[in-house]
Amino acid sequence: MSRKKRAPKRIFYPDSKYGSLILAKFINFVMYDGEKAASEKIIYEALDRIKEKTKEDPIKIFNDAISKIRPNLEVRSRRVGGATYQVPQEVKTKRSQTLALRWLLQATRKRKNRTMSDKLFNELMDASQNKGSAVKKREDTHKMAESNKAFAHYRW
Repeated sequence: MSRKKRAPKRIFYPDSKYGSLILAKFINFVMYDGEKAASEKIIYEALDRIKEKTKEDPIKIFNDAISKIRPNLEVRSRRVGGATYQVPQEVKTKRSQTLALRWLLQATRKRKNRTMSDKLFNELMDASQNKGSAVKKREDTHKMAESNKAFAHYRW
């Protein structure tokens, strides 16, 4: 880790089809081995299927799903006097968005569908209806924070 100065924030541009920054970030999350075109194809196919099924704006449904996956609280380990406590803390907006995208991708990859675009379509539809593995992950994180509320005074 450099001691001189902080690393500059990376600038990334909105995606070409919908002009969404969050979608552009998710495209980068899905990408393997620098094959951005392949990840764009997967995501755009899933969004096109959402448009066919719901007759609504797919970006609205995508943003809705992300907002339902975003955590408000998380637990962080804090060592106090030889014991390690799980201390609940509020999550900053940038981290909550990153966690939501990461959890969505993990849940998508674990699904048992044929293609990645099918998996993503089903996970996004579930998340927009407050169901699915990614939403369950958020609820589990909130439950963990709630159950460790007694250690909140160790917050730093």
